[in-house]
Amino acid sequence: MLNKIIWRKTALMIVPALLLFCGCRNSADNEHRSFLQIGEFTINRISEVRTEVRDGAGRTLVLVPRDAPTPKDVAPQRLVRTPVQRVVAYGFFDVSTLRALGVLEDVLVGVTHPAEGWFIPEVRQGMAQGKIAYLGDSTSIDFERLKQQQPELVLTWDPAIIPMLDTLNIPCVITSTPTAMCLNARMRFVQFLAPFFGKEKEADAYFQRINNALMAIRERTVGAGLMPKVMWGDIYEKRVLVEPGNAWVGELVGLATSDYLFDDVYGTSCIEIAVERFLYSGEQADILFTYRDRNSGATSKAALARINPLLKNIRPFTHGKVYAPLPHYYQSGDRLDEILTEIAAILHPEVYPGYQYRYFVELPDTDTVPSGAGS
Repeated sequence: MLNKIIWRKTALMIVPALLLFCGCRNSADNEHRSFLQIGEFTINRISEVRTEVRDGAGRTLVLVPRDAPTPKDVAPQRLVRTPVQRVVAYGFFDVSTLRALGVLEDVLVGVTHPAEGWFIPEVRQGMAQGKIAYLGDSTSIDFERLKQQQPELVLTWDPAIIPMLDTLNIPCVITSTPTAMCLNARMRFVQFLAPFFGKEKEADAYFQRINNALMAIRERTVGAGLMPKVMWGDIYEKRVLVEPGNAWVGELVGLATSDYLFDDVYGTSCIEIAVERFLYSGEQADILFTYRDRNSGATSKAALARINPLLKNIRPFTHGKVYAPLPHYYQSGDRLDEILTEIAAILHPEVYPGYQYRYFVELPDTDTVPSGAGS
């Protein structure tokens, strides 16, 4: 465990140099690269008419241009014709990545959240027009409706649907991994999906934009006098979930000259830990980021304490600050540069004077009582 902590601290010291190196690749280099590893995802360009990719479940899919001959050594459910023209996407992350590539409006035909749960205009409009279908909750997909949408590709975090999609000969990509995405993988994931749509240049431009934002964050916060202690997670009825130190949020906190208190926790995003560990870190923390938004009760510190009484005595509730995501935050992955900058501004308001929050809100101590209430 000690070695892991030392490695993580050292890695954070060299992150800026690595990001600068990655960001300096020119477009010609990117066009001719034959192999790229992005966390647990890989892209291997075998030839002009064959690219092999490995998804988050370790499965290999083969990308072939639409007008190329069908390879004889590839099963139909592992063959993807490019550029893909019809996509079903399970998660907000997948949809926002399509938006970052500039293909969302053209390719998305199915989602697992109803229209009233969307803040992305292209999705709401597509559903209103009948182009994008609601396929049911992710735990109870209407596969007959999915088949009617004729997707050429399904993007999902759920490996359990692979057997059903295999019977339908519909390729799918698992976009989640057993371990949380590090910061570099999070900002580069768009480059993994780019070959499916022929949008490598757009993906590289997106990465460069995020990289520039990170370098700006590092430059602005490196001389900050304060080093706030930060937690990211929440206590639920039966379990406690946090972001591990290997997740992009933990790495960002370190990059922004702050101390992430779950730095020694390693594993998947929203990993479960003991409540005692959460409360122990809560005794030291200056800032808590909760997963909950106002629709799930995060309207004030008092409101969260009523839901989870154990929270009321931790330091962010008594002497620190608690921040909750605004409802559209989870659908704003294509604005990652803005999100990263906003988190840095929350950690170091002294070097971001007058910053206006767009993705998070600081919770007041108590809920505002409407005028005339109780009369």
